[in-house]
Amino acid sequence: MLTRELLGTAQVPDGEELKLYAHGRDFMIVMGNNELMSTRMRGSEEALAVMTLDRLQGRTAPHLLIGGYGMGFTLRAALAKLGPQARVTVAELVPEIIAWARGPMAEVAEGCLDDPRVRLDMGDVAQAILLAPEPLDAILLDVDNGPDGLVRADNNRLYSKAGLHNARKSLTPGGVLAVWSAFPDRKFKRRLEEVGFEVEEVEVRARYDAQGKGKGPRHVIWFARV
Repeated sequence: MLTRELLGTAQVPDGEELKLYAHGRDFMIVMGNNELMSTRMRGSEEALAVMTLDRLQGRTAPHLLIGGYGMGFTLRAALAKLGPQARVTVAELVPEIIAWARGPMAEVAEGCLDDPRVRLDMGDVAQAILLAPEPLDAILLDVDNGPDGLVRADNNRLYSKAGLHNARKSLTPGGVLAVWSAFPDRKFKRRLEEVGFEVEEVEVRARYDAQGKGKGPRHVIWFARV
């Protein structure tokens, strides 16, 4: 029987400890008793990118901000759909996450961080939004298990009215803020609407079989358009 092998640990600044495990050919990142992400379930993280870009059709050179890197599922799905003129900024707070992507998970990463369209911003995504040098076409957030600061209390400001106002101001007209969550949250959806977003809530499955049929847990993505 296969057992989990601990490959590394990482301390989230002002937050919790993350652990990277291998289980056979699969990897998982765990915080306490919470499995934050796994190579076994990537469907909803890929949908975060694919469905956002579906809502940006007609933009030949969009600029996306993705926070955070995680296991790179969202980034790789975005790069597969984007043209050569597109740009993607990845904001990642935890250096070890990137070290794991370039080390034990290099086969999973498939070199996506070295794509010439990608710029890596090692820092807080809230700051990346606030200090964006030019308007963004989309902001894709998957830094917690939902719209609360599970991994790091400071992340709560991303989901506050002030944080959502900052995101809205950083987007181009018609731009999209997409937020991934493991669960629904009516209060958060209402908060998005209260700051002026046009909100669409979509249920997605955590994984898909070879025929494209959704399986596994149901997750939620909010698409908030300016």
